[in-house]
Amino acid sequence: MRSPSRFTSEYPLWRQVLRRRLTGLVLLLAMTWAAPQAQALQGAFGAHDPSTIVKDGNKYWVFTTGQGIYGMYSTDLVNWTPGPRPVFPNNTFPSWITAKVPDFKGLFWAPECVFQNGKYYLYYSCSTFGSKVSAIGLVTNVTLDPASPSYNWVDQGEVVSSNNGSAANAIDPGIFRDASNNGWMTYGSFFGGIRNVQLDAATGKLMAGATQYAVANGGVEAAYVKQNGAYYYLFINRGACCQGAASTYYIQVGRSLSPSGPFLDKNGTDLNNNGGTTLLSASGRYRGPGHTGIFEENGTSYFTHHYYDSYDRGNPKLGIGKLTWDAAGWPVVTRDWLAPAATAGAAVRYVVSAGPAATGLVWQARGCTGAAGEAIEQAARTGSTCQQWDFTALGNGDYKITSAVGGQAVGVAGCSDANGALLQLGSYSGQECEQFHIDRANDGSLVFSSLNGNRAVEVPLASANPGVQLALFDYNGCACQRWFLTNSTVTATASRTTLTGISIYPIPASRGTFTLDLSGRKAAGAVTVEVLDLQGRVVYRRLVQNPEATVAVEAGLLPGLFLVQVRQGTGLFTQKLTVL
Repeated sequence: MRSPSRFTSEYPLWRQVLRRRLTGLVLLLAMTWAAPQAQALQGAFGAHDPSTIVKDGNKYWVFTTGQGIYGMYSTDLVNWTPGPRPVFPNNTFPSWITAKVPDFKGLFWAPECVFQNGKYYLYYSCSTFGSKVSAIGLVTNVTLDPASPSYNWVDQGEVVSSNNGSAANAIDPGIFRDASNNGWMTYGSFFGGIRNVQLDAATGKLMAGATQYAVANGGVEAAYVKQNGAYYYLFINRGACCQGAASTYYIQVGRSLSPSGPFLDKNGTDLNNNGGTTLLSASGRYRGPGHTGIFEENGTSYFTHHYYDSYDRGNPKLGIGKLTWDAAGWPVVTRDWLAPAATAGAAVRYVVSAGPAATGLVWQARGCTGAAGEAIEQAARTGSTCQQWDFTALGNGDYKITSAVGGQAVGVAGCSDANGALLQLGSYSGQECEQFHIDRANDGSLVFSSLNGNRAVEVPLASANPGVQLALFDYNGCACQRWFLTNSTVTATASRTTLTGISIYPIPASRGTFTLDLSGRKAAGAVTVEVLDLQGRVVYRRLVQNPEATVAVEAGLLPGLFLVQVRQGTGLFTQKLTVL
């Protein structure tokens, strides 16, 4: 929740509306705690002001605004489950909070969690709506697993507080590190703007005598800083939160060569002078996006935020998008996990397989005629055109999928939203039963969910038999609901002349370094070495003009499964490569 400071005196009715919205969210979160069950796809329920994702063991955690500090976890970054209890259960919280914020009633705002010094440091905000009397506190734990005997949140006291005479409001902590690995905290709100201040490495609190740098102003809050290359990027929110689907929140960004600023947008305007380049705003069902977090794992950057779902009564949910950086070094956020087409609005052709090796069962139009009503089944891979599918991005992670034979669209039979509804081909009319949202799981696999009913595409009963028709079921994390895409242009290269006399070692490769052995080839000439990920994207490319008998390839790959391609003239050599 936020402090609508700049509107407090000018728009008292607006503040009353926000107060009612806050009350509704409290009830919403209370219902979530009362029913700890797996959440649906398209965002975890009740997630407002989410912390940056933090991992403990095989679980990913986020903490959000809520009574006692609400937390939820996932094992795949797709399905989220509420934690069994809040950080401070039964409205028991440290007594120092009452001394600093007398009207505080246990509804903690905008927590942030990081791992350092062998512990999890959870920062949180204590305040009341429309007030500058606030505090940021800190609690630590050696584990996030409530079932562990070592699980115990230890109060570390106040980090910073504010009162009616303070320059900045002590809410919305965000933690980041500079190029020298020094810890910093960014915090603040509409009251006085955003501050960056260095932290003490041992305590995680403000460094004694540290300067507090004013880095953004003009109705800003929910700040977060991320270093990329030479720059520090400051993400901020402007607009109004907490009004459900009517929220006008949006995320902007500026960058600086120093954590102390100044932070300038793409036009060179200082964020201290109402600058900011808009990064994420309302789009489709995703209204009022806010509160940035960035989590990186295995070469993928996940951009977390909350949004208000206009398809679900404006409920706040956790959104996870893909973060990349453009040629000029500016962040780009999208909910489309597939690589974009070369031409806007065009389709990209893929083979859809049930496993990362892309040699097992794949999607196929039964009968290979492409006729309306033809079932979508799994079949042994043959390279046939009826096993190729064109994905057209519709925006916000939604896709139309059509068969390369006949151009008919994948849809749900009878537009049913029931468990067990079967997939088949039909003429595309733009209905939700002909559109699929794609989420990315932590292992790189993809989950397809039909927009009608929000259920996942699955091989019924996890069958490994060819000929089984695909259907919709509630998402449960089964491997039978996970899919891998291979760009069909990669598949098509199998018809080229096969290069012989080439080998790769070692397999598995360590840290993405391997040797290409060309000693068995007599022919001279340049070779092109490419490494593709599981989605058919080229992650490494090198042209070797005058190859020796052996060529060292230092691709710097993260652990996973890849496809190595070596081209020489019209010839092609391919080899799967596991990286440890």
